[in-house]
Amino acid sequence: MLESSAGIRPSPLHENTPVPVTQARAGTTRIPLPPWFRVRLNPGRRYAQIKHLTEKFSLHTICEAARCPNIWECWNNQTATLMILGEICTRRCEYCSVTTGKPLAIDSGEPLRIAQAVERLGLRHVVITSPNRDDLPDGGSGEFAATIRHIRSQTPNCRIEVLIPDFKGETNALDVTLSAHPDIVNHNIETVPRLFQSIRPQGSYQRSLDVLAHTAQSNITTKSGMIVGMGESMAEIKAVMQDLRLVNCTILTIGQYLQPTTDHRPVSRFYHPEAFEELRNTGINMGFTHVEAGPLVRSSYHAEQQGWEVHH
Repeated sequence: MLESSAGIRPSPLHENTPVPVTQARAGTTRIPLPPWFRVRLNPGRRYAQIKHLTEKFSLHTICEAARCPNIWECWNNQTATLMILGEICTRRCEYCSVTTGKPLAIDSGEPLRIAQAVERLGLRHVVITSPNRDDLPDGGSGEFAATIRHIRSQTPNCRIEVLIPDFKGETNALDVTLSAHPDIVNHNIETVPRLFQSIRPQGSYQRSLDVLAHTAQSNITTKSGMIVGMGESMAEIKAVMQDLRLVNCTILTIGQYLQPTTDHRPVSRFYHPEAFEELRNTGINMGFTHVEAGPLVRSSYHAEQQGWEVHH
């Protein structure tokens, strides 16, 4: 594992004071949302348009599968993260609401339908992701490459960001996606080394760093993300940020973990917005080109703005 900087102490300013809790399931408690969480439900015209097109082209979105709190804002800004390779994941992570099970067969027509939807929406920046597909020899890398090429053909001026799994650490599989020349490759580290095995039991902290390192060596902009509030400390978050810089990751997102259901890992702490601002400033000082940090931030939140800043 790459060396992490030690000795960074969490700021007492951001330690939560006790708050009332409500009963969740037997043996656990659930912390209520703090007052700075406000999500405006606004199913406007553009939201309806994206909803209509995803249904028309039989597409899935991670926005819906992962119950993203920003779906109203992003879809109304004509931004969506489209999900290829179905909506069933072969892994079971403690924080994620995507369904775990046996995936369906690959839909060979999906890459073209994705490209048609991107063209219809007139997108300038698109994010393509997938569930983990450990059942496939290449982890689905070939479908990522096909989707990228179809989008390039249909909408050549659209910036393409892919949010990829780790492909079980198979460099040859990763190279298939990279050979299609996406503009940004995002692979989320998600959490700190101490918690990694319990939260992502089928993943590997070092493997995720290796994916980002190999991608950066291909001169493609790399991006990663963390979700916080699962039991880590500020010092551990900052150590992960330094590990990401050591593999030349240039864009970082940090958001608050929200428990999808009572069957998922409970929230251990809600970080105050000032803590996210501290992390953003720390990241910029470390050399990240862009850091998006805030309670409601997710991997693709403001992705178009991030891509524009990095490539201009």
